[in-house]
Amino acid sequence: MIVTKNLKWSHIFHYTWQRMAYFLILSIIVYILHVKFGFKRLSIPFNAVATLSTALAIYLGFKNNNAYDRWWEARKIWGLIVNYSRAWAREVITFILPSADNQIEEVKDIQQRLLYRHIAFVHALRVFIRVKHAYNENATKEIIDEPNRYEDIKDFISAEEYKEFLTKKNPPNFLIKKQSEDLKLAFKKGYISDYRYVKLSDTLTQFNNHQGMSERIKNTPLPRPYSFFSRVFVFIHGTLLPFAFIEDLGVLNIPLSVLINFVFLALDFIGERTEDPFENRLEDTPLTSISVTIEENIKEMIGDYDNFPRKPKPKEGVII
Repeated sequence: MIVTKNLKWSHIFHYTWQRMAYFLILSIIVYILHVKFGFKRLSIPFNAVATLSTALAIYLGFKNNNAYDRWWEARKIWGLIVNYSRAWAREVITFILPSADNQIEEVKDIQQRLLYRHIAFVHALRVFIRVKHAYNENATKEIIDEPNRYEDIKDFISAEEYKEFLTKKNPPNFLIKKQSEDLKLAFKKGYISDYRYVKLSDTLTQFNNHQGMSERIKNTPLPRPYSFFSRVFVFIHGTLLPFAFIEDLGVLNIPLSVLINFVFLALDFIGERTEDPFENRLEDTPLTSISVTIEENIKEMIGDYDNFPRKPKPKEGVII
């Protein structure tokens, strides 16, 4: 997520230079043909392009509003994960209690498993939801796997559990299941009352809901016609623009066309870069930072100050 008020021009040109180069070269060619070689029929009525500009601006505004709604929903979902994670840690610490002195160590062990496994769940969900997808020639979805992408999770669960974890198609869901099994064990041993067991299960269910919400955004893109036609319309508009200004502006047509095209191109890219907030890009929801915040909060609540995580600092105005 970009956290600075000003964007780096290097980032902007990285994504726009190819299209801007096309618009610049086109404007120069139109000027040369019209002024130097006398091709006067190259001009088109300004009102036609102005009408197209108005329609395109409305279209891009609609697309960007919907793209921002997706980005903001993603941030709200992970804000809820933060809130419920704190509630989960508080409930585990205060609801699961020993009924005799000889049970204290076992209860602490269950509490630690539940809390550390939850940290593993948050990190696993972050990695799982950021996994990149591709489509093969038959248009079936494939996951582009990354080796050792769950490496930082093995510190929070047992070696046996981690080994089984790696075999699952939906690893975060597997961890939720293991949490439920430990809650059931604590209930059978009398460490949790009926009411507290139901309360803890309800909190656990919320994490299922948050995962499902994240998966819905990840796996259901903004309708493709919005993105496709916005690129097409921006290209058509940018191509026609130099022909509308050449008659009246002459050489000034070149910088003015480039400037106006940059505005529309930037509007198109804003929507394109925010419509998918879980792709681990500059503009995306900062899942790493949020996950580390949750880990930090839980470890502070249980007094584990020796293994505090390092929160990622903004790098070139971007926090991941």
